[in-house]
Amino acid sequence: MIEHVAIWTSRLELLQGFYVRFFGARAGPPYRSVRRPLESCFLSFEGGARLELMRLPDLPPGQGPDPRTGLAHVAFSAGSPAGVDRLTSELRAAGHTVVSAPRTTGDGYYESVVLDPDGNVVELTAEGPPAPRADGSGG
Repeated sequence: MIEHVAIWTSRLELLQGFYVRFFGARAGPPYRSVRRPLESCFLSFEGGARLELMRLPDLPPGQGPDPRTGLAHVAFSAGSPAGVDRLTSELRAAGHTVVSAPRTTGDGYYESVVLDPDGNVVELTAEGPPAPRADGSGG
């Protein structure tokens, strides 16, 4: 079982606010290492998932175009197709980049894709298993 996923950022407070506002995260207390200039914060989500945001001074920006080796995306359930539509519209209205509008993907998921303030790819999905494929196989 995955315990948590971590993201490096130079804008810890901005990312924390994004995930709290749009995904209902609960921010834990900030952590500051006494041995090195590391700061971090754990965000907890309904259902037990956790995301750690970590910052170092002078952190270099991510390198290379997508797709690249590393974390591909983080997916959040918006509950239903209507939830995906609503949250996508809310994020767009708040000035966040919508990479792909809500749609049903080839593997049967209803989803949209947005970028967080650092450019990390975030999928918004409807709950439930993917619909069966046109060839009759499962998702």
